[in-house]
Amino acid sequence: MNGCQTTGRIGQVGSVRSGRSTNKTSPDNLFILTFKNMKKQVLLTAAVLSATSMMAQKLTYPQAPKDGTVDTYFGVQVADPYRPLENDSSKATAEWVAAENKVTQEYLSRIPFRGKLLKRMKELANYEKVSAPSYIKSIGKWLFYKNDGLQNQSVLYMMDRLGDEKNARVLLNPNQLSTDGTVALKGIYFSHNGKYAAYSISRSGSDWQEFYVMDAKTGRLLDDHLVWAKFSSAAWKGDGFYYSAYDAPQKGHEFSNVNSVQKIYYHKVGTPQSEDILFYQNPANPMRFYSVYVNEDETMMFLYESGAGSGNRVYVRDLRQPEGQFIQMTSDLDLQYSLIETVGDRMYFLTNDGAPKNRLMVTDLGHPGFNEWKTLVPESKDMLEAVTFADGKMILNYMKDASNHAYVYSMDGKQLSEIKLPTVGSAAFYGEKDRKEVFYSFSSFTVPTSNYQYDLATGASKVYSAPKVKFKESDYVSEQVFYPSKDGTRIPLFITYKKGLKRNGRNPVYLYAYGGFNIAMPPYFSSNRIPFLENGGIYAQACLRGGSEYGEEWHIAGTKMQKQNVFDDFIAAGEWLIKNKYTSKDYLAIVGGSNGGLLIGACMTQRPDLFKVCIPEVGVMDMLRYHKFTIGWNWAPDYGTSADSKEMFEYLRAYSPLHNLRPGTRYPATMITTADHDDRVVPAHSFKFAATLQADNAADTPTIIRIDTKAGHGSGKPLSKQLEEHADIYGFILYNMGLKY
Repeated sequence: MNGCQTTGRIGQVGSVRSGRSTNKTSPDNLFILTFKNMKKQVLLTAAVLSATSMMAQKLTYPQAPKDGTVDTYFGVQVADPYRPLENDSSKATAEWVAAENKVTQEYLSRIPFRGKLLKRMKELANYEKVSAPSYIKSIGKWLFYKNDGLQNQSVLYMMDRLGDEKNARVLLNPNQLSTDGTVALKGIYFSHNGKYAAYSISRSGSDWQEFYVMDAKTGRLLDDHLVWAKFSSAAWKGDGFYYSAYDAPQKGHEFSNVNSVQKIYYHKVGTPQSEDILFYQNPANPMRFYSVYVNEDETMMFLYESGAGSGNRVYVRDLRQPEGQFIQMTSDLDLQYSLIETVGDRMYFLTNDGAPKNRLMVTDLGHPGFNEWKTLVPESKDMLEAVTFADGKMILNYMKDASNHAYVYSMDGKQLSEIKLPTVGSAAFYGEKDRKEVFYSFSSFTVPTSNYQYDLATGASKVYSAPKVKFKESDYVSEQVFYPSKDGTRIPLFITYKKGLKRNGRNPVYLYAYGGFNIAMPPYFSSNRIPFLENGGIYAQACLRGGSEYGEEWHIAGTKMQKQNVFDDFIAAGEWLIKNKYTSKDYLAIVGGSNGGLLIGACMTQRPDLFKVCIPEVGVMDMLRYHKFTIGWNWAPDYGTSADSKEMFEYLRAYSPLHNLRPGTRYPATMITTADHDDRVVPAHSFKFAATLQADNAADTPTIIRIDTKAGHGSGKPLSKQLEEHADIYGFILYNMGLKY
């Protein structure tokens, strides 16, 4: 969506296509985003080696640094003995991390089929991955991303004519920015005059961004280099652009200290960053995000404010008025307003204001206030997920029971036709308001991401590019079922497995979910799942409350003092799979990342008897202190904080994974994953959870933590590291179920 800033919602990955930010969130994207891997070892001191011996499959865990920290919340004392692990730059933490990774790598090396599993994953991942093309009007060229197969990062190509991929030239190859693939391209933004392109990179998976500028047509790199940007696009105006950044962080705490007072600067090409003009800041509200967007004609500028609720505020400024000021368009920070397109003085917005499942509205510069907006397409029974303008028409992409359905509309809001998608799955559309070309990418659990060209005149779709993956998709089946949660709520569940599978209660199941931040879990393809499915495994994906599958009401039903609904939904999924003999508790693994890592931590502490293996990835494990690190304060609209009220504190403490581990409890086999450069969910969450779990677990199950280096929350991770980590995860699951690959 034009002008929409990707902020620090945990688990959210914004894909940037040629200067347009989109908050269409898919765990697949074009470039599979996962998490963690660790190989580097450092020398250990005697203090670390004087470890606490835990008899978990003869594993000896290192003693974590401890102190006597006790916090008081509303008169209630809460111990936090492993507080020293929050200091990510201390020698004691570094030594503990190295010792834990030594234990983990030694354990994983004992899995006899680990190498075979990784080899098969590499074979399956070694296929050409190509994005749908994007037309860049200012330079009159087409851009697309391509990965030849096992490249760590996808390469950006430019072509003169549509369909001329064979003669395309490389515009930017991120693989040449680092020797190990840990520098990733975050986004590229072209100036409206066609002279320049600003692109941002991240290093080692951090949310911190650096901007560079190049000649838009030749790709020649200029001298411009900007640092300490975060959650920022480049909004061009003339020969410069606006970007969002923070003051340089304290040295040694770049990845843990709280980020506050985001500022907007204007950078003129050819000048040093020290001369950038401070355009906007709001110190009175330091825990908010701010960004601007300038439309293609450079007639309007939009200012976005977010972070204090589940939505955002929008302000507009007429750039044709030299003394014009920003006019506030919306006011409620709990409601969402996404600018879709500008046509002349008209502005089209997708919003859930007065429409929990979203509606499309239109207004103009003469009537900017929300009370003057007009409804163009009203709310329907299904969730309106996205709108794309193309050749004088609109394509509306709806979500129905967690999968996409798309329709063509006229500019006056009338439905003209449905776009028939290949099967149940996920689709993302791309087009320009003044061009006839329309593309969409499509994927499902057994359908690798393919690109289709859609003809608006005839209503026909044709394959533009499709990958060749070394597996036979017709050998597998996906089904959708609905099961009742604890309170009777009907929850969607996707199940994928090899044809001929017998429901005998002995099939290994990989149960995955997210459940938060208004993020949906539609069908998507990942080649990493195929070896597990080939081996008789079942992939199950639950669409829990807290997501966007059924609109804002579904989201709110999984937030704050209704968060337990999310855990109940997930536990009920496991119970349903067992009841219906897909599996049993001896073959049930649960996996989730980020907010999904919190999900796994909460469910394994509430129902340790139900699961065989648990994989909490980069999870939020300390619900009493999460808001004290980097941009954790931004998650308060979903979680609430321990400082809000005694009632909120008690609710958070009742499910906080860290605070619900109990000595003497028998916990499932667990592999926790995190990374040293994760400045979204800082690794201290996983560190403290791992240390506590290792001390409390009374079972002989392994409790290991996999801590990656030069990696972050997941975005931009090199493919080689992704594959190694997935081999470890699936290997750990099968090994602890007593199965082979």
